[in-house]
Amino acid sequence: MRLVVKVGTSTLTYASGKMNIRRTETLCRVLSDLKNRGHEIILVSSGAIGMGTGKLGITGAKDNMALKQAAAAVGQCELMYTYDKYFSEYRHNVAQILLTKSDFENETRHANFRNTVHELLKLGCLPVINENDSVATEEIAVGDNDSLAALVAVSVKADLLVILSDIGGLYTADPNKDPGARIIHHVEKIDDSVMALGGGSSSSLGTGGMHTKLVAAGMCLDAGISTVILSGENPEDMYGLLEGKQIGTVFGGGLK
Repeated sequence: MRLVVKVGTSTLTYASGKMNIRRTETLCRVLSDLKNRGHEIILVSSGAIGMGTGKLGITGAKDNMALKQAAAAVGQCELMYTYDKYFSEYRHNVAQILLTKSDFENETRHANFRNTVHELLKLGCLPVINENDSVATEEIAVGDNDSLAALVAVSVKADLLVILSDIGGLYTADPNKDPGARIIHHVEKIDDSVMALGGGSSSSLGTGGMHTKLVAAGMCLDAGISTVILSGENPEDMYGLLEGKQIGTVFGGGLK
């Protein structure tokens, strides 16, 4: 099975921008184990800006384009160093791919991207994809990594998109504010009533909230690809998901 796994800044880092070592280590261990089982894994990872601000000890990067791009340049190095370190412990090679919206809009570049990913997968590598935040401006940016993950999933004809989030699925209300909120385990189609359930992000460092995840799930559904939103607090939930357990929210028909 070909899985695109998207992990957000709030899963990888604390609010300070410092790395959440336990979650990051667990994520790399679980993905390595899934590769050992025979699954093809493509990781779409946020975190460059968050890690960059943490390493540089700066604040206010989210509203300052030049500062944000500088933080991304520093943080992307930190991010890939971390992934290379943890995945190499399980004898898996990682490969960095940085993209902007134009890489999907230009057919030649889009084809080159697809060919590169397919070749990396044949070589047994684990592609790690992020938006090229150090050069992306509003005009050429995808804008959020939920949408980027959906574009990647559609491009490489993934079997499933897994979004690891600070909220473990779609709820009837914001679970951070309403203790009576109930998780919705299955959504067959995304209509206005479903979109109305999408709220904001609780993270100060990320760019996506539930709304962007619903948009991403809709993009995948249009291409016949199911999406699952799981809690990033426990990456091991992916085991249960692949074993058919009812975890998180599944959009579409689920596992093929």
